Amino acid sequence: MWLRRTLGLAAGLAGGGIAVARALRSRRFIDFSGRTVVISGGSRGLGLVLARRFAVEGARLVLLARDEAELARAEDDLAARGARATTIVCDVRNRSDVDAAIARIVREHQTIDVLINNAGVIQVGPIAHMTTDDFEDAMATHFWGPLFVILAALPHMRTRGARRIVNISSIGGKIAVPHLVPYSASKFALTGLSEGLRAELARDGFLVTTVCPGLMRTGSTYNARFKGRHRSEFAWFHLFDSLPGLSVDADVAARRIVEACRYGDAELIITLTARMAVLLQAMSPSGWSHAMALTNRLLPSPDRERGTQSRSGWLSTSRLAPSFLTMLSDRATIENGELPVSATGLGF
Repeated sequence: MWLRRTLGLAAGLAGGGIAVARALRSRRFIDFSGRTVVISGGSRGLGLVLARRFAVEGARLVLLARDEAELARAEDDLAARGARATTIVCDVRNRSDVDAAIARIVREHQTIDVLINNAGVIQVGPIAHMTTDDFEDAMATHFWGPLFVILAALPHMRTRGARRIVNISSIGGKIAVPHLVPYSASKFALTGLSEGLRAELARDGFLVTTVCPGLMRTGSTYNARFKGRHRSEFAWFHLFDSLPGLSVDADVAARRIVEACRYGDAELIITLTARMAVLLQAMSPSGWSHAMALTNRLLPSPDRERGTQSRSGWLSTSRLAPSFLTMLSDRATIENGELPVSATGLGF
């Protein structure tokens, strides 16, 4: 009898807690119609897919990216879907670029409601071939870039706007991954920045969301940089990025990110595999470390002759990638603007 009552009380408290949490979450709901949404790295990949989702919501879009031609292609893509976007050439690693871009956005749109820090780079290969330049580029893009954008936007967002910030980190910013050390280290920094800002900016009405996706089929692997045994590194990376169950469709991920932003959720980890990895690492850090060490042994070894050369995925193809095994990611490459602007067809 006592046990039954205890279990009943526990179940009631749990149910009540869930109901309260849902009620509080619903109070944070915002409508994106007419809101100004700024997306860095918005010209292709996840950034472009997010722009499409926000366009459906009726948002006023501003896309930031380094490449003018890619921005023009993204603008055409959105126009074909009946959406308009302001595009601004901006390298988020350059603070003067960022300050000028934010000033223009405020001048033309009066406010910034939602800020999505999405710009990213990926360097893949053994640590033996990574240089301080690789780490500096990753940190400049994933940590300093978002920080520059946030610092420039905050004064304007404080006075007007919905005060939503979304930082696209990575599962690599929660657990370290071999052959992705510069990427992981910089994403860890972004995760820490994002979580700290959520705590400190809450009193000003801001809701900061940290997004940690697992593998996503955005098509971005072709634009990643590979060192060491380039073809082997690209093959394993592109293959894992293509497999259903291990990776998620970019549009599915974008829908979940938009919803997390809508309700101001603290964190979003995308894919079951990524959530399980975080749980396993938390339960047994030593066991996870051994598993990652074993994984590293299975990955390509360093290449002493040409390992320091950095090549894009486009220059690292082989019989395995692209192939029928990678067709989902290859399709995403075309759909999400990851093809070179000058490409006329690559025979996927």
